Amino acid sequence: MDFLELIKAVLLGIIEGITEWLPVSSTGHILLFDAVWSATSGSQASEAFQDFFLYFIQLGAILSVVILFFGKLCPFKLRQKSEFTDAQSVPAPIKRLYSDKNIWLLWGKVAVACIPCVIVGVLVDITDEPWIIAVALIVYGALFLFIEKWNEKREAKVTDVYAITWTQAAIIGAAQALSVIPGTSRSGVTILAALLLGISRPAGAEFTFFLAIPVMVGASLLQFLKNVSGVLSFTVFEWIYLFAGFAVAFAVSMLCIKWLMSFVRNHDFKPFGWYRIALGALVLATMVIPAWF
Repeated sequence: MDFLELIKAVLLGIIEGITEWLPVSSTGHILLFDAVWSATSGSQASEAFQDFFLYFIQLGAILSVVILFFGKLCPFKLRQKSEFTDAQSVPAPIKRLYSDKNIWLLWGKVAVACIPCVIVGVLVDITDEPWIIAVALIVYGALFLFIEKWNEKREAKVTDVYAITWTQAAIIGAAQALSVIPGTSRSGVTILAALLLGISRPAGAEFTFFLAIPVMVGASLLQFLKNVSGVLSFTVFEWIYLFAGFAVAFAVSMLCIKWLMSFVRNHDFKPFGWYRIALGALVLATMVIPAWF
């Protein structure tokens, strides 16, 4: 087993687990990391493996959302009722399975919000040049600062994820389509849209997490179908790398989501805006400064 490849898989799992949920662009961070790693260490893995790996570890990140928010995502629940029998005058507790209408409606809104991203993802293919990532980091970082400053004088109109309207869901979905541009951040652009619509930070963050489930599962499945022959020919070591990255992305995502939900209850997103601007400026500097010498 190539120990360096295993280290790379673990590091990418950590990056995915953190940046997938923070509004800082997971794709941008992973592409920048991969560029630096390839320039310094190279890669021994097959091209099919490298193409599929990043999609596969996203499933680990998604699994954490399903587990953490299972109660809000599963429409089927057990409810305890008390019924009287003919022979007794005391209630006998029983449990009945019922379907939660609000959760079905939430899934419908998630489906509507995913439509623009699917259409744009199929029709548009934008190159992942470092300067594009840097510009997107800076632009959306500045937007976070501006919108959060504007929000200081506003009260959130929607504080519950179930109260998000169909129109709001469609607008957030349209914003999500912008994430095809590397460096934009799917979670970042959807959270920005939610803030503009008067949705509270916790509710906006939750809706963003739920949107990720069909989008990322669908993207991973599509990537598998496109490279099925290559995936089936992976070596034992490549499968070990895959599941190492998957497990790390899952564990780190669990911690990151819990932290973020706690953070946004009492803080705004300005720190992430400043971080995006600083990282984007650093990327541009590494491209421009060498050209001067």
